[in-house]
Amino acid sequence: MFTFPKLHLLLIFFISLLSPFLSTASPINLWPKPRFLSWPQHKAITLSPDFTIISPQHQHLTVSVTRYNNLIHSENYSPLITSSIKLMKGYTLSKLVVTITDLSLPLHHGVNESYTLSIPIKSSSAHLSAHSVWGAMHGLETFSQMIWGKAPELCAPVGIYIQDSPLFGHRGVLLDTSRNYYGVEDITRTIKAMSANKLNVFHWHITDSHSFPLVLPSEPSLAAKGSYGPDMVYTPEDVSMIVQFGLEHGVRVLPEIDTPGHTGSWGEAYPDIVTCGNMFWWPAGKSWDERLASEPGTGQLNPLNPKTYEVVKNVIQDVAKLFPEPFFHGGGDEVIPGCWKTDPAITSFLSSGGTLSQLLEKYINSTLPYIVSQNRTAVYWEDVLLDAQIKVESSVLPKEHTILQTWNNGPVNTKRIVAAGYRVIVSSSEYYYLDCGHGGFLGNDSQYDQQGGGGGSDGGSWCAPFKTWQTIYNYDITDGLVDEEERKLVLGGEVALWSEQADPTVLDSRLWPRASAFAESLWSGNRDERGVKRCGEALDRLNRWRYRMVKRGIGAEPIQPLWCLRNPGMCNAAVHSASEDL
Repeated sequence: MFTFPKLHLLLIFFISLLSPFLSTASPINLWPKPRFLSWPQHKAITLSPDFTIISPQHQHLTVSVTRYNNLIHSENYSPLITSSIKLMKGYTLSKLVVTITDLSLPLHHGVNESYTLSIPIKSSSAHLSAHSVWGAMHGLETFSQMIWGKAPELCAPVGIYIQDSPLFGHRGVLLDTSRNYYGVEDITRTIKAMSANKLNVFHWHITDSHSFPLVLPSEPSLAAKGSYGPDMVYTPEDVSMIVQFGLEHGVRVLPEIDTPGHTGSWGEAYPDIVTCGNMFWWPAGKSWDERLASEPGTGQLNPLNPKTYEVVKNVIQDVAKLFPEPFFHGGGDEVIPGCWKTDPAITSFLSSGGTLSQLLEKYINSTLPYIVSQNRTAVYWEDVLLDAQIKVESSVLPKEHTILQTWNNGPVNTKRIVAAGYRVIVSSSEYYYLDCGHGGFLGNDSQYDQQGGGGGSDGGSWCAPFKTWQTIYNYDITDGLVDEEERKLVLGGEVALWSEQADPTVLDSRLWPRASAFAESLWSGNRDERGVKRCGEALDRLNRWRYRMVKRGIGAEPIQPLWCLRNPGMCNAAVHSASEDL
């Protein structure tokens, strides 16, 4: 977590006695809500037609400055709710001056993302200061959201002061591009929207059992044979462009190559290193415990085959060269006993007293050191430590080189991971899985022949119900962690869009504005200055932000009728006394 210096906290306390936080009645609407904002007089100023942004030269910041300068002059945003404010006369705002303490800081986890932004009264200059380039980019986004009107009559608040920084350093979106393919333009549009919401990690789940779309110089046959086709791959040039686009928007691109499970697509090129490849996922007459995969798409790497490690090391090496991100996600989830047991060599190993967990241990012991040798920190799904059947001892996962990502049992598993001393990224499926609640995707499913549609109370979706923006916004990822040292191990979180039932046609609406709700909860929290949950207050702000995202080209789904915004308070839940409810 990031905290303000004590002197700044004291200053904020005294200022807050004189001026309120930004309220829903304000003519400006900032998302995510800044940690501190003072605008006591509600005055505004017009921008000069020649308004410009002045900043230090920097490879990525300069591109960002040009983009925001163009956005400010061309967006022509008209608020859906108008408020009367005093427009200052006699001068205009001619420039935003950006100052940065250290231009050399890389976009890595833990980099200082704080910024301060001010537009003094009777000054023709606004001021943005940040410790790093990446904090400055956040400040530029905030400044762009403060501008309204139609050129040449653009307006900005004056007499405003903002001091801002994130609560959590890891604020991500996971996108699965294996089950269904997304074009480069879909990925860059997502990164653009992430940047606008101050999200900073694009977790790219590139490969899975269904397809291997990443073209790797050392192992070209993996994509040539394992992708959906030559027009559904990501070339090294594509990756370079996406990584560069991310840097220009303050977003890290974290690659995930899911192993040793979820690797059926590898078997198209290397059938000898994959067990149970292309077999039916749940054989007829077998129990769930005897399944070969948790969903259609079988295949797991064989830890006993030396060739496995030749291929995996080539993959790790190529991915490390393509992605400068210091984290490397190695997967590790849903390793299914039945799949490994189809292999004769593994069956013999087990008959001789070996265990399935020893197989996973062999795999991790053979690959984790190689990930570390590439100057990377390994990220694994929680299963490697917490799975009920196949897991390794903590001694196999050095804490200084390992981060675990949780997806089951909400705060319970988060607590188990930090109690074991590991850093954790929270993606609890009960709160953060954006694909949930859309029914099942299995064919020939007789349960749907029943009156009422079948599928049981969950409608056929294993992680139902649909995760509303309110559910996402209200989740506290450090819930139940009393010990401050354990809370510090929570790096942040990610919302996840798995793509069994998603592709580019629904990408924007599945992500936004629910990922926006997630963004604010991890940036400035889900509670007001009194410590009270502010979901009700956030609704109008999120609604207005959603409309602005749509205007910016992001197909975010609606969360209310427009009538509700035009009639403040009329769509609120009714409050009745106990006697009225009888």
